[in-house]
Amino acid sequence: MNKQLPALLLATLTASAAWATIAVRDDDGQMVTLARPAQRVISMAPHVTELLFAAGGGSRIVGAVDYSDYPEAAKAIPRIGSNREVDLERIIALKPDLIVVWRHGSSERQIDMLRKLNIPLYHSEPKKLDAIAGNVANMGKLLGTETTANAAAQTLRQQLTGLRSRYAGRPVVRTFYQVWDKPLYTLNGTHIVSDALKVCGGENIFASQSVTAPVVSIEAVLQADPEAVFSTAEKEQGGAAMWRQYPNMKATRQGNLFTIDGHLVNRAGPRMIQGTASLCELLEQARQRRRN
Repeated sequence: MNKQLPALLLATLTASAAWATIAVRDDDGQMVTLARPAQRVISMAPHVTELLFAAGGGSRIVGAVDYSDYPEAAKAIPRIGSNREVDLERIIALKPDLIVVWRHGSSERQIDMLRKLNIPLYHSEPKKLDAIAGNVANMGKLLGTETTANAAAQTLRQQLTGLRSRYAGRPVVRTFYQVWDKPLYTLNGTHIVSDALKVCGGENIFASQSVTAPVVSIEAVLQADPEAVFSTAEKEQGGAAMWRQYPNMKATRQGNLFTIDGHLVNRAGPRMIQGTASLCELLEQARQRRRN
């Protein structure tokens, strides 16, 4: 028997394993397959950029949209446009082998254009907090950085489990989540922010709205009479501060007009677990004020 045969067989098997097809299912339910780990990635949303960095693939991002500003290293990534409009020629010139997209109001036309390039697309849109860790793990598979990605995903899962355990069974706080004031719009129950509120024992007063980001009236908010209002506006005269002129609303009367960092809550990236912890702490303050 040829003694070299086992060694040759082992080498062949090792080489085959190294080039095995990578396959993951994205948030749109589509299977994404790569012949080898992605080396040149385009990020089509700020939260995607954060997910890729968390998965250990920050150095693989060759292009990103505007506002991809975290972590610090992300600010140096070449820009390929915005959520509204991307530079298709610039994307082609960067020669990506993976594009991570995000669906939003004006994205369909852009995504249709990108599909014509025959470059693998991964749709990232976590609807639940658990899916953030899942996205990080999937990015790791696509990039071949599973060790880093799986460790990061496990940390996120542990943090989320801790929040759920801490706030389980806490009295419900009816909440208005204000994305912007002109026009006044909020988020419905299918958005990941509602899942964050739920973890904290908060109840989204507009959860039943059919539109993901519905425009609502001041009258509708006053009629719902929330116990807490959250806003991500940074201006003192905007956001939650606008409700001070309605002293009869419960949230105003009890001093529960809160402003939070939108980067931590509105982006479905790893930092959203930290943002959820902030939401929980503020809702706990609202509960304490019931007793005063």
